[in-house]
Amino acid sequence: MQKYGLIGYPLGHSFSVGYFNEKFKAENIPAEYINFEIPDISLLPDIIINNPTLQGLNVTIPYKEKIISYLDDIDKDAVAIGAVNVVKIIRQKNKYKLVGYNSDIIGFTESIEPLLESHHKKALILGTGGSSKAIYQGLKKLGIEGTYVSRTPRKNALTYEELTKEVIEEHTVIVNCTPVGMYPKVDFCPDIPYQYLTPNHLLYDLLYNPNTTLFMKKGEEKGTVTKNGLEMLLLQAFASWEIWNR
Repeated sequence: MQKYGLIGYPLGHSFSVGYFNEKFKAENIPAEYINFEIPDISLLPDIIINNPTLQGLNVTIPYKEKIISYLDDIDKDAVAIGAVNVVKIIRQKNKYKLVGYNSDIIGFTESIEPLLESHHKKALILGTGGSSKAIYQGLKKLGIEGTYVSRTPRKNALTYEELTKEVIEEHTVIVNCTPVGMYPKVDFCPDIPYQYLTPNHLLYDLLYNPNTTLFMKKGEEKGTVTKNGLEMLLLQAFASWEIWNR
């Protein structure tokens, strides 16, 4: 039986383990998906050696960047992002080769592209963490210029205090890559000047619990198009499976 899995620490409820095991059962695929909760990335080789039928891994916090030094090859999108969340394991006799990819960029671009209009030329990316880097590269591939928004001053980023009426009007795509507004803290939202939003704006929230975040609600009050991150999550899972089975 083939194995696939998720590495990270800590691992609480995992979307991936439920999604893939349900997929395997529904489609009669002789495989299983396992959570590998490891306190240190140095344990990765032991997992691969001790699970000889392991074909692929998803990677989550805090190892999306740390895993890169263990890879034999890496996809160009993952290089540009600086983070890997999918690893394909290619086994050859007693050796193995690890190839890294980033499926977040695939899930995001496929999810947001149908919503884009000709006036969507510039975007604000709320947050500067690992997922925001994938969003930046995804927007770039779609021909949209992204600008990071940070809580603290940093190079090549705006602070929330610098989000003037002119900045909001110019950037008609706003993507929330922060955890602000996630369940159970549903009464919170990123601190942007929502009063300047228009029906020309598109608000995309990587969060999907709750289904409609306060960030999205405030946008909808101004007539904006909104979308949460559930489809992106599903699409990046589809992309993982395709990568492992190429």
